[in-house]
Amino acid sequence: GEDVKPFTPEKTKEIVMSLQQPAVFCNMAGDWPALHWNVKYLSGVLEGKTIQFRLGLKTVDLVPQFETSCSYVEATLEDFLAWTCGQPSCLSGPFSCYDYSKYWAYADYKYIARIFEDKPEIFQDVRWSDFGFRGRSGKESTLWIGSEGANTPCHLDSYGCNLVLQVQGRKRWHLFPPGDTSFLYPTRIPYEESSIFSKVNIANPDLKRFPEFRNSTAHVVTLSPGQVLLVPRHWWHYVESIDPVTVSINSWIELDADHEARVEEAITRMLVCAIKSAENPSDGDLWLNPTEVEATSHEINLQYLNKAVSAYLKCQETSVSGQACSSSTGAEQQANASCKRKRREVGCEPERCTSLTQECDFPTPKAEELQKIPFGPHLIPVLPQSHKTSIMGAVAVGSDGRDILHENEGEHFGKLQCKWKRSLMTNDCETAAHQTDSDCSPCTSQTALSTNDLLDCLLNPRVISLVAQLLLERTRV
Repeated sequence: GEDVKPFTPEKTKEIVMSLQQPAVFCNMAGDWPALHWNVKYLSGVLEGKTIQFRLGLKTVDLVPQFETSCSYVEATLEDFLAWTCGQPSCLSGPFSCYDYSKYWAYADYKYIARIFEDKPEIFQDVRWSDFGFRGRSGKESTLWIGSEGANTPCHLDSYGCNLVLQVQGRKRWHLFPPGDTSFLYPTRIPYEESSIFSKVNIANPDLKRFPEFRNSTAHVVTLSPGQVLLVPRHWWHYVESIDPVTVSINSWIELDADHEARVEEAITRMLVCAIKSAENPSDGDLWLNPTEVEATSHEINLQYLNKAVSAYLKCQETSVSGQACSSSTGAEQQANASCKRKRREVGCEPERCTSLTQECDFPTPKAEELQKIPFGPHLIPVLPQSHKTSIMGAVAVGSDGRDILHENEGEHFGKLQCKWKRSLMTNDCETAAHQTDSDCSPCTSQTALSTNDLLDCLLNPRVISLVAQLLLERTRV
C-alpha cells in the first residue's frame, strides 16, 4: 500500500527536482495498476485499434539509425505480438515484409491521452502523484512499446526532466552528462523540436570520425519492471530494448529553466526551417523528422519566437517582483507536457505550445542539499561506466536494490545509409531499407562544406544559447 512506500510524495518530488544525476527509484510504483499494462492487456483495451510502428534494422553500423531512415507500418498490438512470436498469421499482416530476425519494431512517443481518448478512466492507472506531482496521471504521460533491439538514437531533451516507469521487459539506458555535449557531436539534422541528436552511434561509435567521444562518460543501467528512472535535465540518452517485448511509460516534468529553453528552440526552428527550406527539394535530404509533419512558415516561427520571449520575460518579472513561485501540478503542466514531442499529432500549434505555465519550480540546489539525497536500496544512483562496459554490458538494478551485471550478448543496433530514395511511408518493404547511393560511405571525405555542416555550427547549443541571451537582453532595453 501507499503507506509502505520508502519516500513520501513531498520527499520524492524534492529528490526529483534537486538531483542532477540519473537514479533509479525502487518500490515506489508497486501498487500502480499501470504495472499490469503488458502488451496482451493493452491489446484487449485497444480492441483492434491500430497504431504506428517504426521499423529499423538490427544490423551494426557506424552511424545512428535516425527516424528518417526507418520504415513505418500501421498495425494492431495483436499483429505486433504475432510477429514477435513468429506466428503464421503475421505472414500476411502489416509486418509480413519484415523478417523478425533482421528488424525491430517500436511504437514510440504514443501519448496515452490520444490513444485511449475513449477510455479516460485508464489514465488513473498511472500515479505520478506518488512522486509529488498532484493531478499528474496517464493523461500527461507517453507510452512506448518495442521489440528486442528497438532503440532511440542518442539525444537530449531540451525541456524538463524525465520520469520513466518500466512495465514489461527490460531496457538498457546509456546516459551522458550535459558536460559531455561537445564529445557527442550534437546536430539538429534531422530536425525535431525539443530533441538534439548525437551524430555518434553509441552502440558502435566511429572513433575515427568522432575521436572526442573517447572523452565522454557513459552512465549505463538496465531498467527492470516496477522501477522508475529519473533522467535529469539535459542528460543525453540512448535507449534499447533487450527483451522480446518491452513496455514503458514516461512523463516529462517541466522546469523553470524551460522558459529560456523555449526561446532557444524557437530560434533554432526559425533558422533551420529558413535555411533548409531554401535548399533544392530534389537533393533528397530528409532533414525533417517524421515527428514534425511539415516545415512551418517564417511568419509562424516568428510568432512562436515572440511568444516564447514574452513568456520568459513574464516569468522573470514575477521572480523579480518577489512573488512566490508555486510548484507545478499535473493539471497546470498538461499543456506543455503534451507538447513535448509530436506537437501536431496531439493538435498543438506553435502558439499554443508556448502558452507556458507561470510557475517557477525550484532554484538550483545547493551542494549541502545534494549531500542529503537518501541513496540506498530504494534510490540507486546510476554510476559512470567504462566505455567497454557501456557497450558490452550494463548495471541492472535488482528489485532489492542490488547491482547486477548483464551481458549485451554482442547485440548492437543502428543502421543509417547516407541517402535514402524513398517515402517515409513506403510499402516497398525490405527493398526500401537497402537503397543507397553507390558511392555512399560514412567515411567518405567531403571536398566542400554542405548546408548541414553550416547548420551543425550555427545551431550548436552553445551558439544558440548565446544568441538567446543577446536577444533577451535586446528585449529588456
